[in-house]
Amino acid sequence: MGGEPVYLDYNATAPVRPEAAAAVAEALAATGNPSSVHRFGRAARRRVEDAREQVAALIGAAPAEIVFTGGGTEANALALAGAGRARILVSAIEHDSVLAPAVALDPETPRIPAASDGTVDLDALDRLLAGRGAETIVSLMLANNETGVIQPVAEAARRAHAAGALLHCDAIQAAGKIPVDVRALGADLVSLSAHKLGGPQGVGALRVADRIALRPMLRGGGQERGRRAGTENVPGIAGFGAAAAAARRDLGDAARIAALRDALEAAVLARAARARIAGADSARLPNTSCIVLPGVASETQVMALDLAGVAVSAGAACSSGKVKESHVLAAMGFAADEAGAAIRASLGWASTPADVDRFVAAWSAMAARRAAA
Repeated sequence: MGGEPVYLDYNATAPVRPEAAAAVAEALAATGNPSSVHRFGRAARRRVEDAREQVAALIGAAPAEIVFTGGGTEANALALAGAGRARILVSAIEHDSVLAPAVALDPETPRIPAASDGTVDLDALDRLLAGRGAETIVSLMLANNETGVIQPVAEAARRAHAAGALLHCDAIQAAGKIPVDVRALGADLVSLSAHKLGGPQGVGALRVADRIALRPMLRGGGQERGRRAGTENVPGIAGFGAAAAAARRDLGDAARIAALRDALEAAVLARAARARIAGADSARLPNTSCIVLPGVASETQVMALDLAGVAVSAGAACSSGKVKESHVLAAMGFAADEAGAAIRASLGWASTPADVDRFVAAWSAMAARRAAA
């Protein structure tokens, strides 16, 4: 299939926004350690603090609450390890960057089950909190990276706080795609990542409520108000800030992106009676579609589409290229052969109707070949 390659894997990493690339280049061209007191250091510090304000504004936080990290994975690990709670509860649909550190801290970490619609079971959360809330931190993502299903974080936070627990929210996939207000959510800690919203890779942030005495994982200098030692990644942080400002400005584009996503799903369902959309009956991110095609392995679909010039993924893209059965779909009750037969198409700020048309043509041809085999 001819034409330029089509990129529909924004949930893995979004194309860098021009504003972010310009901010990174400007910061790279400058010299100065943001901890130095001379004019070069002060200029670098200004870039960091400007970005802190931009990232904070994206989620309705105070700039002083933002701790810059080396990415979303570090932000998640810092939240769980630094909160100072002996017990961790995680939802069964969390990203591996939450599940793995939770299990490393507590091998007996309980998982809050999810319903078939992809949302977490809040009654199960209540049962798990009973009598042990004061020693617990709950981790619940705002929107699932595979299905896009939006989670009831505000209600979970209310229940957690009533039991004496803290709540951490991985908002990495949601920020920049839907409005996020950390105060309305009630979350104590909130994780973010630059490259999911059009910033550079390798930089993230953790919003830490003022009342939380965060224990740092990295010790040394007094950077980030003593919460994360190490010289700040000034170019990355500057790019993060610029991307956050652009994403906040473009939140009104969500309706256009949702229309593209809906057109994609309607075309897929019309062409293959076996196909299903995971989480279709729930509130979802406007850009995310998780398509299940029973009988056709996820890896097979991803490779076939790549050969046709269309880039998508099979679930999370953080497993060193490995494709495995989706634990998210398994938690939603999908059978093993279905959970291993799903792909994720995710759109974003540069997606066009032509991109959707290319995907539909390539996916339909692949599905027809498999049906005839």
